[in-house]
Amino acid sequence: MVSGGIHAIKRSDIGAIVRFIKNTLNRSGCSGLIVGVSGGLDSAVTLKLCADAVGPRRVTAIFMPSAVTPSSDFDLTSSLSRSWGVGHETIGIQPAADAFAEILSLSADDHIGMGNVLSRCRMTVLYSRAREMNCLVVGTSNRSECMMGYFTKFGDGASDMLPLADLYKTQVRQIAEIIGIPQEIIEKVPTAGLWNGQTDEGEFGIAYRDLDIVLNGIDKGKSDGEIAEETGTCIAKVSEVREWVGKTEHKRLPAPHPDITLSDP
Repeated sequence: MVSGGIHAIKRSDIGAIVRFIKNTLNRSGCSGLIVGVSGGLDSAVTLKLCADAVGPRRVTAIFMPSAVTPSSDFDLTSSLSRSWGVGHETIGIQPAADAFAEILSLSADDHIGMGNVLSRCRMTVLYSRAREMNCLVVGTSNRSECMMGYFTKFGDGASDMLPLADLYKTQVRQIAEIIGIPQEIIEKVPTAGLWNGQTDEGEFGIAYRDLDIVLNGIDKGKSDGEIAEETGTCIAKVSEVREWVGKTEHKRLPAPHPDITLSDP
């Protein structure tokens, strides 16, 4: 175990994820896998695990920059793809996002609105290429993001499989160290890259190392008081995290529908 009772990742865990990816693709009858890459930790780990699972020739990385994408991410994503032997495409999404912003009359300072548009434009690109190439779209969200609802519905929340969905962010970092993700990426400040200056931890108001311990306590059915006492996190922040998890439950569940049994006339 690591801090807060979170399971420490072993090579056998990584092997299980690799087998999951391979078996999921084989059952689908598709030819390969597509991963949207950003230059961040989660997409880099996902891309490497996919290449290890099915071979690099069956994996394509697609980088979809916007106007706020750092120039360094262009070189970083292409160099990673080259080093692992996977296919790589760069498809800019700003023109599409600008068109949607005009149609929807989104103001420039509506960060959430524009962030959602950017995320959904990216998923449109991924699924369009997946259809053309007979591929599955591999999502990159981790458990921390999923529990916090830190994704856009039908944007980065849409995928055909989620290899990292049972792993907290701190566990994804452990995998990165084991499988040889460049230190530059491991140490990078986590961000969704949806507007200038945006960071995950800035929006959460808590560092991932602390957030994951709180989420693990919630997962284990502990009370806010127990979690606060065991982690040293103030009870107000624990309660805030729990409320956040509850309010975003709808993002993790299928759309509700009435349970109606129709009778013959």
